[in-house]
Amino acid sequence: MDELDRKILNLIQTDFPLVPEPFAQVAEAVGSTEAEVLARVRALKEKGIIRRLGAVFDKERLGFASVLCAARVPEERLREFVATVNACPGVTHNYRRDHDYNVWFTFIAPSEEALARALDAIEEKTGVEILRLKATKTFKINARFAL
Repeated sequence: MDELDRKILNLIQTDFPLVPEPFAQVAEAVGSTEAEVLARVRALKEKGIIRRLGAVFDKERLGFASVLCAARVPEERLREFVATVNACPGVTHNYRRDHDYNVWFTFIAPSEEALARALDAIEEKTGVEILRLKATKTFKINARFAL
């Protein structure tokens, strides 16, 4: 990553413009062109530096359900399991941990029933049991990575 990539990432993390042509506005703010910003964002996504670009909504106010999940995945099945989890649109975060439960992810769905069905389907497809950890209290943490 170079300095322009860092400027783009710093801006889109917290100040993504909600306008008809947001990347043109990002380009203006970082001193570039819309085409260059779009090309760089695509390249950062392809490299895995950007995993997701999207809004964060208050799931409770929308009536959605979510859960933190943990799984013990054998090393030889890790790629398959992670690919299966990441293919689900309800996955918002997915991390590998140095722990017995070596894969942790969060999952959101339109209802408790839809959430259970989706996680059951992952378990059935992968043969890996998923520990489901429901939140008892919500803490809002503004995760921003200054580059």
